[in-house]
Amino acid sequence: MSERLQDRIALITGSDSGIGQATAIEFAKEGADLVVHYLEDADGAEETRARIEAQGRRALVVQADVSDEDQVGRLFDEATDEFGRIDILMNNAGVDASGDEVADLATETFDKAIRTNLYGAFFCCRRYVQLRKSGGERGGKIINVTSVHQNIPNAGGADYDCSKGALRMLTRTLALELAPLRINVNSLGPGMVLTPFNQAAIDDPALLEEQVQSIPWKRAAEPAEIGRLAVFLASADSDYVTGATYFMDGGLMINVGQGA
Repeated sequence: MSERLQDRIALITGSDSGIGQATAIEFAKEGADLVVHYLEDADGAEETRARIEAQGRRALVVQADVSDEDQVGRLFDEATDEFGRIDILMNNAGVDASGDEVADLATETFDKAIRTNLYGAFFCCRRYVQLRKSGGERGGKIINVTSVHQNIPNAGGADYDCSKGALRMLTRTLALELAPLRINVNSLGPGMVLTPFNQAAIDDPALLEEQVQSIPWKRAAEPAEIGRLAVFLASADSDYVTGATYFMDGGLMINVGQGA
């Protein structure tokens, strides 16, 4: 690897599986030390730790609910106690769409998606910026994992779609606010990825084949592919990129509406 993240400290929420785990491993390959965050899957978090350490890098595992600002505060306190600072923040933890249409969508279900996907990123971004400012640090990277659904609505996905659309605007607002500090803030918008969010398709090849037909490349992404794009957004290679969304979707976004 090119060691583009040599001796950087990165915190990735939801790094116990899927995109978060794959990105943590890619970051370690590039020389970063990691704060591995999880909510419930302690075994998955320990697997991430082991794979980071296999790359010769350090890892700290912390459990927290990102929808709770006090727990986010503890997450950052433990991270800075261990590493002294955080250079890269990737807000990846999230919940998927409920599948319930608005007329049947419970307030609690909608609130869970907003609290996790949007408030969780807000709490983490706010604490990260406070720490960078208090430490007199300039520079840094924030990567918010949104989705193609920050732009594309999905029936039965109002909870998820609204949270990701709002996260896009949080990204853009922060990009303006943090430009004087030279902190880059960007979104990474995956399409279909072979993670636990799509476990049913992973387990059923026929279903997977059906679901990828709307993707021009006729396949879903591997989590490590998203991780390698995140490396770019976390590295000095992207120092003049801010307020952008990088979609990685095999052409899905530009295929929407074909055949209408």
